[in-house]
Amino acid sequence: MQALTEDGQRIVAEVAGRHGFSTDAVYSLLMSLAAGGGRQAQFSHPEFGGMGQWSQGGMIMIGDMFNNGLKFRVDALCNDLAMALQNATPFATAPSSQSQSQSSGATGTSFFTQGSFANRWPAELGQAASMGSQNDLHYAVFPATRRLALDQAGHITVYDTGDHMITGFSQQQGGGQSITFTSQYGLVRLSDLPQVQSGAASPVQPSTPPVSVQASPTTPVPDAPVDAARVAAMAPPPPAFTAQPTPAPAATSADEIFSRLERLADLRNKDIITVAEFEAKKAELLARL
Repeated sequence: MQALTEDGQRIVAEVAGRHGFSTDAVYSLLMSLAAGGGRQAQFSHPEFGGMGQWSQGGMIMIGDMFNNGLKFRVDALCNDLAMALQNATPFATAPSSQSQSQSSGATGTSFFTQGSFANRWPAELGQAASMGSQNDLHYAVFPATRRLALDQAGHITVYDTGDHMITGFSQQQGGGQSITFTSQYGLVRLSDLPQVQSGAASPVQPSTPPVSVQASPTTPVPDAPVDAARVAAMAPPPPAFTAQPTPAPAATSADEIFSRLERLADLRNKDIITVAEFEAKKAELLARL
């Protein structure tokens, strides 16, 4: 275990009390963050829901994937420790970049290493949280972009890891090569992961940018003379219009005329209309009898 400085011991104790985790859990996460450059971490601890990974900027996955409360606490803890690593030196000596976990089995060897082959991977994949090699095969895991890259004899193939948190590597020994990985779901075969990119391991030179060609302005073509007679002949004929006769005013009954005269007299008595206006309208109505 990496020895802590006085600052490191204080940080672990304070952060553990602040977030409600044990100092052992906080120490293990601090080691993982230091191995990831303070920006990402792969961890495995019961208090964190088992295996998980974190990347600065909001990416967090834990084994207990449906426990959103625990996920929030682990994310807050990672951010707190990442900030502490920027402002303090918690370790007596710098943590080794050759962080590895190894286990032997009948099918091969599972291990992680980091720091030896960082320059071989495409830059768009980001920073590898784990890297390793066996025989002529090299691999790297990029949790921030959810990618797994393999370099086999100078040919790089990139796979989409989805929600798998890759924590182990296994290669079948013998005539053929059978590559498998370990995640929170168990054994993961390479054929289970969708391939997203394949190409040579040598860095790709940027292509020459296309030359912007500006079209020269064209000379406007004068409009052809318009043949008015031809246009008039081609135009559709106007719709036929039939004048409708003006309806004759409806006949007014005597009772209606006398009723209007009474209303007009009432308006005259109230000085709403003048006597002259009343007489003129009266003469008009009487003429209809």
